[in-house]
Amino acid sequence: MNILTFDIEEWFHVLEHDSTKTANEWHHYESRIHGNMERIFEVLDDVKLKATFFCLGWIAEKYPKIVKEITARGYEVGTHTAMHQLIYEQGPGVFGKDIEYSIKTLEDIAGKKIRCFRAPGFSLREDNKWAFEVLTDLGIEIDSSIFPAQRAHGGFPSYKEPFPSILKYNGITLKELPINYASVFGKPVIYSGGGYFRLFPYPLIKYWTNKTAYVMTYFHPRDFDPGQPVIKDLSFMRKFKSYVGLSGAFNKFRKLINDFDFIDIAEADKMIDWGRVPVVNIGSL
Repeated sequence: MNILTFDIEEWFHVLEHDSTKTANEWHHYESRIHGNMERIFEVLDDVKLKATFFCLGWIAEKYPKIVKEITARGYEVGTHTAMHQLIYEQGPGVFGKDIEYSIKTLEDIAGKKIRCFRAPGFSLREDNKWAFEVLTDLGIEIDSSIFPAQRAHGGFPSYKEPFPSILKYNGITLKELPINYASVFGKPVIYSGGGYFRLFPYPLIKYWTNKTAYVMTYFHPRDFDPGQPVIKDLSFMRKFKSYVGLSGAFNKFRKLINDFDFIDIAEADKMIDWGRVPVVNIGSL
C-alpha cells in the first residue's frame, strides 16, 4: 500500500526562522504556490493518480481557487493547520482554535468534511499528546503526524509501528497512518518525502520502496521548485534541509509514481481492515 500525499504550503513556510513564523512577515515574500501546484496537477493527470492534499487554512483563505481546484479534480483535502506553527510551541487552546479555523475554512471552500490531519514538521511528540484529544474533539478521524524516529521538530520514536495502526490515548482512538521507514543496521531511515526524498538517490528509494508493504509519502510544492529564492540567515543545517536536491527532485518524483502504484488516504481507509491492525496505547502525559 503506497499512499500519495502533499502538504500544501508556500515555499517560505520554513520552520525554525523568525521571518517565516508569523503571518505579518509573509507578505515580504513572492508567491510561488500557483506554478508549483500546476506542476503537481499536470503530472498527476499524466499518470491518473489520486492523492490527499493537506492544506493550510492560510492558503485556503488567501488562495481559495487552489482548494477549489483540488476538490474539482476529485482529490481529497485534509488540514495541515491554519498557520503552520509547531504544535509543541502552542497550548491546547491556541492549537484548538487554529485547527477549528482551518477545518471551517477548508470545509466552506471544498464543501466536504475534513477528516484527515497532518502536523507541520511532524511536531506531535511525547510531550504534547493532548493534541490527539483536540483533534478528535474537532472531528478528525485519521492522523498522519506520527514520525516514528528521532527528528529535529520532535518525532515519536517510541511509536514502534511504522504501519497503519489504531492510536489510543486517554480514552480516545484515532486511525493513524504514520510515516514509514527502512531499517538500516537496526536504525530507522526515512526516505519517502521532504528533504529525505530529495537527498537519497532514486535507486536507493526504489529499493526501499520495493522492500516494504506500506509507504506514506509527504511532498511539498516547494520540493519541486529549484528556482525558489534562498531565505536569508538560515542556519547551515536548515538551509541544507530546505534546499538539498531541489534540481532533481521532480524527475525523481516522476520515476516514483511511474514505477509504483499509489492511492490516496480515502482509498487506503477503505482497504485497511482496521479491526486487525496493531493498537498502540500511548498512555497519558
